Amino acid sequence: MNILTLEDVVKQYDKHTAVDHVSFAVPEGSIFGLLGPNGAGKTSLIRIITTITRADSGKVFLGNEPLNSNHPSQIGYMPEERGLYKKMKVGDHLMYLAQLKGLRKKEAKAAIEVWFEKFDIQDWWNKKVQELSKGMQQKIQFISTVVHGPRLLILDEPFSGLDPINTNIIKDEIDLMHQQGISIIFSTHRMEQVEEICENIVLINKGRNILEGGVKAIKNQFKENLFEIAYVGQLPEINSSQATIVQNNGRELVVRIAEGSSSDALLRFLLDRGIHIRSFREILPSLNEIFIRQVEEKNQQTLVV
Repeated sequence: MNILTLEDVVKQYDKHTAVDHVSFAVPEGSIFGLLGPNGAGKTSLIRIITTITRADSGKVFLGNEPLNSNHPSQIGYMPEERGLYKKMKVGDHLMYLAQLKGLRKKEAKAAIEVWFEKFDIQDWWNKKVQELSKGMQQKIQFISTVVHGPRLLILDEPFSGLDPINTNIIKDEIDLMHQQGISIIFSTHRMEQVEEICENIVLINKGRNILEGGVKAIKNQFKENLFEIAYVGQLPEINSSQATIVQNNGRELVVRIAEGSSSDALLRFLLDRGIHIRSFREILPSLNEIFIRQVEEKNQQTLVV
């Protein structure tokens, strides 16, 4: 089952098409990467999903239900541009936001206190938001996003402004919520974070989705049959019809295996000739490399047309 499904969604602002017939599905309980360069249409999509704006055409479903005005209470959204009221006290601010999401006063206070204890910030209740550092404000923004127990969590650059220790604290909480079955949409420019955290992704460019699927499947889809071999010994001549040496520094070798040839055959060939293999691994492209390549290819196709 999918927690979120978009079918042929279109959103226009005046003469600009921000979302151009986008379709994708977010599996329930998954961590899903919503990726794209600046101006790709990610924010417009998020605003539609959170019911801030409506799609001009197409369909959006939360679970099996068409998206409606009752669904925001089931969604938590942490925008890239933070929206805390600087002069409000932290506790009052979180109480206000939690009640906006449908919690009763008593429920809201109990839920906030749980998060304060988790983050060891019990003495922050009466501090004004403007007294906190950017990283501390980030924690408060995170609590405001999750305090009502959403089914779907949308995090846009959630680690911005956090030091490594607090980044790991938030990562641990995201992982725990994932284990509890909460569905998470994760939007960031940091591709290494996507590879570490996300199971599935969609790549948006100029309002259109140009790539979608599981992270592992996508990396395999774009692999170039490259293998890195760390070795000891005098390297024999390699048959160029089966493999091409891309790089060799006398200790490590990068080889491109010809289409239809076997990496096992190459490994046996080297072992049979007395080469000691210290390591042998396939080189898969990073999501960052795939991201850049796909965006540049699509932009070039647009220029040609």
